[in-house]
Amino acid sequence: MNQWKHLAEKANWRITQLPNGFYQTECSNPDNEEWHAVTRRETIEGAETAINGSIDHFSKKIEATKGPKVIKTFK
Repeated sequence: MNQWKHLAEKANWRITQLPNGFYQTECSNPDNEEWHAVTRRETIEGAETAINGSIDHFSKKIEATKGPKVIKTFK
């Protein structure tokens, strides 16, 4: 759960440019100062979209641990 919370925060992500011109998304390790490669994209926009998708994914996983969400009740 702590890792999901860490990965759901955009401040724990960065984009680096590789020598071949591609952009790599990286996430920080909450236990130390290391960064870990996650994806590679051709454009910086694509890299940021990948990060936003990961943040959305982990946010939904965290929300799911709270149990079912009541959408509508009837009387």
